[in-house]
Amino acid sequence: MNTFHCDNCGAQVFFENTVCGSCGWMLGYQPELQSITSFSALETPLAESGADPEQAAQPGPGRWRSVRPENEGRVFKQCLNYWRENICNWMLDEQETHELCASCRLTRVIPTLDEGNNRVLWSRLETAKRRLLHTLWTLRLQPAPKMEDEQSGLAFEFLQDLPHGERVLTGHADGVITINIAEADPAYREQAREQMAEPYRTLLGHFRHESGHYYFDRLIAGSAWLEPFRQRFGDEREDYGAALQKHYDNGPRADWEEQFVSAYASSHPWEDWAETWAHYLHMFDTLETAYACGVQLRPRHAGEQKLVIASPPAATDSFDELAREWFALTYVLNSLSRSIGMPDSYPFTLSTPVLEKLRFVHDVVNGASPAPAAS
Repeated sequence: MNTFHCDNCGAQVFFENTVCGSCGWMLGYQPELQSITSFSALETPLAESGADPEQAAQPGPGRWRSVRPENEGRVFKQCLNYWRENICNWMLDEQETHELCASCRLTRVIPTLDEGNNRVLWSRLETAKRRLLHTLWTLRLQPAPKMEDEQSGLAFEFLQDLPHGERVLTGHADGVITINIAEADPAYREQAREQMAEPYRTLLGHFRHESGHYYFDRLIAGSAWLEPFRQRFGDEREDYGAALQKHYDNGPRADWEEQFVSAYASSHPWEDWAETWAHYLHMFDTLETAYACGVQLRPRHAGEQKLVIASPPAATDSFDELAREWFALTYVLNSLSRSIGMPDSYPFTLSTPVLEKLRFVHDVVNGASPAPAAS
């Protein structure tokens, strides 16, 4: 994630903010600039607008201008879920025919908002989704909404368990990512993490993992990458249902830590890919944040790890360079976490086979030519 500042007063602002706490200007995210922008209301005289006075008094997306040079002469409007629901903070060009922004158009089912805490859960889901989309935009992997491209588009459905009904399973199928809204409840998620003996379980992690299944279909299946994929991850034609049942009945392979990024990754090649993909996005986004914040390590002891991130990960072709930066950064992250009495921020160990799988994801994302796996 980048760092952001108010265009009006220069104060630091954050990806989720809607108002600058220093000067009060409205904030909105522009996906085409991948930046939080500051906006001021653009008043339209009633006589010029031609609007009925009663209609003009009703709330609406408004007309907004930006002081940014890139936006000179443009007028913007808020996403429908921004001005009406206070769920989103993305902006659209006033001439855009859509009422919903590029993020909200990907969501086609939301929970019933008048039940319990569902509005809060929906807000958390959309926030995590927007963070995923920021990374995908950076990687030039912007997905099309399924409503506009049924064949290869992407859609999200946020569903809840019904009383005495079938439990909603988080997953992906044919370009539709389903998330159980209970995953947006930290107490539920922590209980599930302990029950499944997972070292790490986050809402953003779910989005990253399920997007991996979607991008397998988009980037690997039916492409020149498929055979190299099978050499590294295994044959995805293995019976998926039977493999998962075996995993849940018997637990992960005894040697999973030597070959896989997580225990769940050992259940099937599809899950190995999705877990590895999610981990790559985890690395990429964290390194982007560290670069934007100017994080450096200059230890007093000569034998300790040093870190200077010379360029953002999107501008780094070398996976080895990313890996070196990642090991140094996670070393200090875990050291800081332990110093304040918290569990490790990064509870993973990356073996050589796992690093090669991460390198594979890096090559796929960066459009390198497929190469066979080393024997």
